[in-house]
Amino acid sequence: MSFSTLGLSAPILSAISELGYATPTPIQAEAIPLALKGKNLIAAAQTGSGKTATFVLPILEMLSRGDTQRKKRVRALILTPTRELAVQVCKSIEVYGKNLNLKSIAIYGGVDYAPQKQALIEGIDIVVATPGRLRDLYTQRAIHFDEVEMLVLDEADRMLDMGFIEDITKIIDTLPEVRQNLLFSATLSRQVRELAKDTVSNAIQLSFNKETEGKPNIDQWLITVDKDKKSALLSHLINEHNWQQALIFIETKHGAGKLVSQLEKRGIEADCIHSGRTQAIREQILADFKAGKIKYLISTGVSARGIDIDVLPLVINYDLPFPADEYVHRIGRTGRAGASGEAISLVSRDDFKNLCMIERRLGHLITRKEIEGFQPNKEVPISVLNFEPKHKPVRENSEDKRSSTKSKSKREPSSSRAKPSFESRAKKTDNSSDGSSNKTEGKKLPPNPWNL
Repeated sequence: MSFSTLGLSAPILSAISELGYATPTPIQAEAIPLALKGKNLIAAAQTGSGKTATFVLPILEMLSRGDTQRKKRVRALILTPTRELAVQVCKSIEVYGKNLNLKSIAIYGGVDYAPQKQALIEGIDIVVATPGRLRDLYTQRAIHFDEVEMLVLDEADRMLDMGFIEDITKIIDTLPEVRQNLLFSATLSRQVRELAKDTVSNAIQLSFNKETEGKPNIDQWLITVDKDKKSALLSHLINEHNWQQALIFIETKHGAGKLVSQLEKRGIEADCIHSGRTQAIREQILADFKAGKIKYLISTGVSARGIDIDVLPLVINYDLPFPADEYVHRIGRTGRAGASGEAISLVSRDDFKNLCMIERRLGHLITRKEIEGFQPNKEVPISVLNFEPKHKPVRENSEDKRSSTKSKSKREPSSSRAKPSFESRAKKTDNSSDGSSNKTEGKKLPPNPWNL
C-alpha cells in the first residue's frame, strides 16, 4: 500500500514524497481513510507509530477544500500536553502542508501573549495548543471556537496525568456540537475512556499498541545497582561503551540538574530539559541534541514528550517510570523505522514493585546484568510476573506535583447541557512549564462501566 491509495490530494502527496515517505504505517493506513470520511476515532498508539501524520494529513486534506477563516477564528484545534509536542506537531503541519494555503500556529505558556494574539487576529486555520494557555486566550476573547470543524486530543493520557482535565472540559464545552473528533493516547485508561465518552461520540476504536510493544529490534536489559551508586554506574557505562548518543529519563527536575553536575565532575558533558528551564533554552537544547551537538540528554518524562528523533540508538531509564505503560512509551523512542535500538534500566531494590508491573505488562522478564564493582548490597528480588500490589501507588506528577485526574467535574451529556461560558479565572501562573492551570477541582466521578 502507498500513500496515494489513502485518498490524499496531489499537493499533500508531493510533500510526503519529498520527505521520502513511500509506505504508510499500520495506523496511518487504517485511520487516515476513516478520518477522511469524517469518522470519529479513538486510537491507542505508542511513540514511533506515525500517529502525528495520522491526524495531520486528514486535517490538511479536509481544510484545503474550505475557505480561510475570519479574524480570531480557527478551523481545527489540536490539544497537546507540552510545549515541545505542540511545536513538533506544528512543524509537521508546515512540512506536510507546504503546498497548501493554510496557516497554523503553536500556542503554549511561558512566553509572551502578544505574538500569539496578533497571529490569531489575522486568522488561523489550525491551532496546536496546550490546554492552559488556550483557555487563557479564550477567556481574554483572543480566540473564538464557533467555526471549529475538527478537534484532536493528542497524548490524552498524558494531558490527564498532568491535571488538564478542567481546562480540557471547559474548552470542549465551548466548541460546536457538530464537529469531527480524533483522540490519540498511548493507553486507554479509565480516565481516558471517561474523557472519550463525553468527547468522542459514535467513535471507531483502533489499537496499535501490541505491534509496537514487542519490537524485536529493541534490545532491553537492566542492571541491578544500589540507588546511591546509579550516577557512578552511569558514568562508568558511558566511558566503557563510548555511546554516541543517549536519552536518559529521570523522574524529577531536581534530579536531572543534579545528575548533569555529577556527570560533569567525572568529565562527561551532558545537559537536561525540564519544566524549570525557559522555553528558549529547552528549544535550543532539543535542537542541539537532534543535531548531535549534545550526546547525553537527561529529561523528565513530561519534557521528553516533544523529542522526536528518527534514529536514536539508546534510551536509559535512570529511574523506572510509573505506570508500566510509560516504560513502553519511553523505550519506543529507540528502534524506530526499522533501525535497531537499545533500552537499559538502572534498577535498585526500591524499584522492585515498578519492575514487576513493567515486566507483567511486557509479558516477560527483562534480561538482568550486574556490572563488576557495582553489585548491589541490597539485592533486587527476582520479579514475579503475576505481581499485584496491595495498594496501587498514586501517581503524582514528578515535575510540579499538580493535581491528578482523580478530581474532576462530572459532566452532563452534550445533548442535554447548555454551553457555559468560562468563569473568571483567579490569578494564574501562566509561566508554568506548559502553560496550564493548576486547578482540577470538582466532584469525583463514579467508576465508569462504559466499554469502548
